[in-house]
Amino acid sequence: MDKWAAIFDWDGVIIDSSRQHAASWERLAKSEKRTLPEGHFQKSFGMKNERIFPEVLKWTTDPAEIKRLAWVKEEHYRDIVRETGIEALPGVRTFLERLRDAGVPRVIGSSTPRENIDLVVKLVGLSDFFPEIVAAGDVTHGKPDPEVFLLGAKRLGFPAQRCVVFEDAHVGIEAARRAQMKVIGVATTHPAASIADADRVVHQLDELMPADCAELLVGEA
Repeated sequence: MDKWAAIFDWDGVIIDSSRQHAASWERLAKSEKRTLPEGHFQKSFGMKNERIFPEVLKWTTDPAEIKRLAWVKEEHYRDIVRETGIEALPGVRTFLERLRDAGVPRVIGSSTPRENIDLVVKLVGLSDFFPEIVAAGDVTHGKPDPEVFLLGAKRLGFPAQRCVVFEDAHVGIEAARRAQMKVIGVATTHPAASIADADRVVHQLDELMPADCAELLVGEA
């Protein structure tokens, strides 16, 4: 099998964090005495907080205030994770073990803050699977800009054309396309039909074998 690398989004692909994130937005709105627009959570999947506050919530466009709100929101999220716990999505550990055993390099490429990933990786016992992490603070431009995935490929020493991205969000699938990478959509956040623009769609990662992913790269440089 030709060498290739796997780049994973985090929330909604590796871990089931929707409940904790939704609760953290509610806590933030309550503490800030603000209102959350209907459907805000679905609309913001995959986005950096720097886009969510001005574009989705329309709370503020002031950079300093956005930074403050983002930090408070993520502190709420980490508190909730510590209070309630969190789990990897079904099939994740099995698939990661398959990739490890097949010698496929792996990296996280996420719009999530590093502090969140570091906390959860340890809590769910996935540290050994991800020696490399690219998080929100490592990039200037959030998805759908391809920067996070291109940096992930660079960290692993692979050209974009030899990488497969695993994503649940529309902006992430678009970012993978812009990076000229193959992308497997994971139907955890959105219905399978709505992410059909991915090269393949699965409901959980253990539906895949490493060879299935490698087949997507046949003919790629």
